[in-house]
Amino acid sequence: MALSKALHLAAGTEDVTVHGLRSTFRDWAAEATDYPNEVVEMALAHAVGNKVEAAYRRGDLFEKRRALMDEWAAYCCGSHRNRP
Repeated sequence: MALSKALHLAAGTEDVTVHGLRSTFRDWAAEATDYPNEVVEMALAHAVGNKVEAAYRRGDLFEKRRALMDEWAAYCCGSHRNRP
């Protein structure tokens, strides 16, 4: 609920949803970046892969997720660079 309230305040309307924000991020990451699907899905806190893959996954891809979120922040603030 806290994220919904913050989003409504920032947008100045209640006609936006957290799902819409997450969906927008997912579309942007797929269309405007070259980050692997696993990095994007982990940034969304989604489970990545099946149980066997999860059992062998030891890393958290933190630095790659941090870089992705830095680019997202720049995009949201209008200071993004054009990507091919």
